[in-house]
Amino acid sequence: MKKKIVVIKHVENEGPGSIGDFFRNSAWELHTIELYNGDPLKISLDELAAVVVMGGPMNVYQEDKYPFLKEENSFIKKIVEREIPYLGICLGSQLLAKACGAAVIKAPVKEVGWFKVSLTMEAAHDPFFQGIEEPLEVFQWHEDTFTVPDGGVLLATAETCKNQAFRYGRNAYGLQFHVEVTTDMIWSWVKADESLPNAVELLMGAYQKKEILARQTAKISDNFSVLLKA
Repeated sequence: MKKKIVVIKHVENEGPGSIGDFFRNSAWELHTIELYNGDPLKISLDELAAVVVMGGPMNVYQEDKYPFLKEENSFIKKIVEREIPYLGICLGSQLLAKACGAAVIKAPVKEVGWFKVSLTMEAAHDPFFQGIEEPLEVFQWHEDTFTVPDGGVLLATAETCKNQAFRYGRNAYGLQFHVEVTTDMIWSWVKADESLPNAVELLMGAYQKKEILARQTAKISDNFSVLLKA
């Protein structure tokens, strides 16, 4: 049976982007679950090669407003317990932290735009970040941030918002930043928020850093795919 990489979306305009492009050309079947459209999370864990959880504007504790978050929390706990490879991006990283018993809090600074992120000493020995150019130039769009769960390992950090990436267990990873973004995705996010004072800067950065971002994403996707074979 061909195993699936399941992508979980919380809103229409936050999909897998370039990571999805990478895995569509891989040996695994890509399957998308759109929670905002009422898609159920009923899938056999035995069918899963990995789970990729995307971002969204909601807070992880808004389970009354977004009832699917409660079911998703239980689902992520099962994924971690079974040691199925997990990659959470932005909200997906915060959901992983919550499922592992850590708090998600308001970030000291709302990060929207291009930022530099440094890898920790622990990341040097972690397969997920092998071969990555440092510092990483990443795209951010978040108000909340995760704390690292007990037993988790901080892998990336930044001056504005300390916790940027972590690993829990053998192969569950959370990234606060958006490695999956494409210029089209950034354009759609900017259009959806007319209050942004730096919209032009964000879009210019998307084109200027296109090649850097593509290299980073390709390497991270490749590193993550190795975990699926382990």
